Amino acid sequence: MSDAKRPTTEIALLGRHYTIACDPGAEDKLERAARYLDRAMHGIQSQSNALSNDRVTVMAALNIAHELLEVMDEKRDYEAELTRLGERLDGALKNRST
Repeated sequence: MSDAKRPTTEIALLGRHYTIACDPGAEDKLERAARYLDRAMHGIQSQSNALSNDRVTVMAALNIAHELLEVMDEKRDYEAELTRLGERLDGALKNRST
């Protein structure tokens, strides 16, 4: 589907409004992501009004990327632990049935 035919949603970041094309049905997720980014940007901007909007945007993006990587690492750790527990359970069940 070309961008011209995709639905659009208006978002606001640091008081500036943007019209963004998104897949049908994804508008709520886009708006949620925009609110999250806007809060992050406002948090950084409140710490130093001397920062340019570009700098605030880059810093917010880096902070969010860091949060994402932390969550991905935790997920990987949980999955590894579940795999270990599953293997222990399988071993215990095999020993019980023999």
